Amino acid sequence: MMSKKLRILEVNKAYFPHTGGIETLVKQYSEELGRIGGVSVRTLVCRDERGGTVRETVGGVKLIRAGSMGTFSSCPLSLSFIRLFRKMAKKADVVHIHVPFPLADAALLLSGFKGRVVVSWHSDIVKQKKLMLLYKPFMNYLLKRADCIVTATEGHVRGSDYLPEYSGKCRVVPYGITPDDYLNISREPFLTEKCTDKNSVKVFFTGRLVYYKGVDVLLKAFRHVDNCELFIAGTGVLEDGLKEYAKEHGMENIVHFLGFLPDEQLKQAYADCDVFVLPSVVKSEAFGIVQLEAMVYGKPVINTSLPSGVPYVSLHGKTGLTVRAGDEDELAAALQILADDAELREKYGKAAAERVLAEFNEKDVIRRLYGVLADKGE
Repeated sequence: MMSKKLRILEVNKAYFPHTGGIETLVKQYSEELGRIGGVSVRTLVCRDERGGTVRETVGGVKLIRAGSMGTFSSCPLSLSFIRLFRKMAKKADVVHIHVPFPLADAALLLSGFKGRVVVSWHSDIVKQKKLMLLYKPFMNYLLKRADCIVTATEGHVRGSDYLPEYSGKCRVVPYGITPDDYLNISREPFLTEKCTDKNSVKVFFTGRLVYYKGVDVLLKAFRHVDNCELFIAGTGVLEDGLKEYAKEHGMENIVHFLGFLPDEQLKQAYADCDVFVLPSVVKSEAFGIVQLEAMVYGKPVINTSLPSGVPYVSLHGKTGLTVRAGDEDELAAALQILADDAELREKYGKAAAERVLAEFNEKDVIRRLYGVLADKGE
């Protein structure tokens, strides 16, 4: 007799084409889990904009975007989400909730769902203190109710203000990438052709230009680094100020602002750089998938010692260097060390590529995630 399908309900705030790291992961999980034999996946999210509920199939995923009345502190306001959660949970064996997403916590509380609950904890709420006052009772309920809490690294647990007391039910399932998606591209000298000095060491950053990314610290550090050129891909509220700073300090010829890069050009930039840097200063940077995207090309990474998953991705002294968050002098010193030592860059880069293949391959990640959702143990 055939065993019945494992019915999984994936729950998140938003879904593709919404841009965001968690949204990319939820799309990945929904699609890949749905391809496993004996698994049925449905996904519930909220609409990005005001409007009624939308039912559709995206990339083979049965998706419902609950109607929304707008947002409060970046959280959707949706009564239909609560109703749909209750209805869909009744037909699920396991509900997989991606947090922070306060509305999902409330929906679970009100649903009466008795099945297995798995929470993927992507980060603490760091900046929105007022929201935490309202959210904390729901969050505590969710953490107590959860059968398992999934984090991408041990650092997510150790650096959290809330998870250590629940460490007994935490399981590490890292984020992953598909190496072939990166390695099977046309290699172009995308950054080299933009260099003022073609012999300079090319340092690359990509991300939103917002406070917690630490690009201001990176620019301050770069004033003290020789024989390097910096390439910054991304846009954000700090963009104009960062450009002005570079201009004021005479760095127009060595700091290149690339703006938003399409996927193919972004991958070419990773492949063409010599060093990747992630100078984030606040644990809102919980993992940094961009590290994996650079590492798969064999690039050494400079990251920061945040109380999050960031320093658990690229390891200090093995795949790159880790410096204190916000310390421009340490960052400058690390940049100069790698700029001056091509053999060290090659050594760290080789180890970085090997680490991605061994620890962060998407196929292995999905297998581990399925084991958690299905409660199959280690």
